[in-house]
Amino acid sequence: MTDTPDLTNRFKDFIHHASFPCVGAKSALAKGTLEILLARDLRSNWDDRRIYEGLERVIASYREDRTVFRSFAVIFNGPTTLDEKVFESYLWARAESLTNKDTWIGAPRDKAVSDDPNDPHFSLSFAGEAFFIVGLHPMASRPARRFERPVLVFNLHDQFEQLREQGRYEKMRETIIRRDIDLSGSANPMLARHGTISEARQYSGRQVELNWTCPFRPVPRT
Repeated sequence: MTDTPDLTNRFKDFIHHASFPCVGAKSALAKGTLEILLARDLRSNWDDRRIYEGLERVIASYREDRTVFRSFAVIFNGPTTLDEKVFESYLWARAESLTNKDTWIGAPRDKAVSDDPNDPHFSLSFAGEAFFIVGLHPMASRPARRFERPVLVFNLHDQFEQLREQGRYEKMRETIIRRDIDLSGSANPMLARHGTISEARQYSGRQVELNWTCPFRPVPRT
């Protein structure tokens, strides 16, 4: 990846831009707690071990200080021509591979969330902490999800639970929706509160069908 430093900086500029709606990612970037990992190919498991180790680092830092918002972005070199459905399939392939690694090493699941992608309380779990994914790629229909390379941004669920407890979540959510409308001309129809409908429908950024089935089939835990 010959333009590695430039690509990292371009992604930071993308988040920093006034029109980018996600204030959580903006907060992590501003505080220096947005970790960025550059990977090869979204379709390959080549970098999955490095991605998992990055998630473990984020978890360790968060457990030392839960007051600081943290985020972990994996930027893949390609492909850059995947349509929304194909991007979605590879996003879930990476999530499934990482979940299998979690199972194989015997890591505990975060019991605060469900492992059933049809459950309204579903979330991914790595090393005992729940995460949700925000997917970005060049062919995304939503401008806020459109970056020049495929990106998977992992956010810790507990951070948003803390915001709810502090009474700050709704204000942040309203800000995100307002920014997204300013950028796109309409609200994201996939945006929903955790616990009302499975967040799995939101990961890829695609407007999924009502009868959509999540392509997530990890190895069963024993």
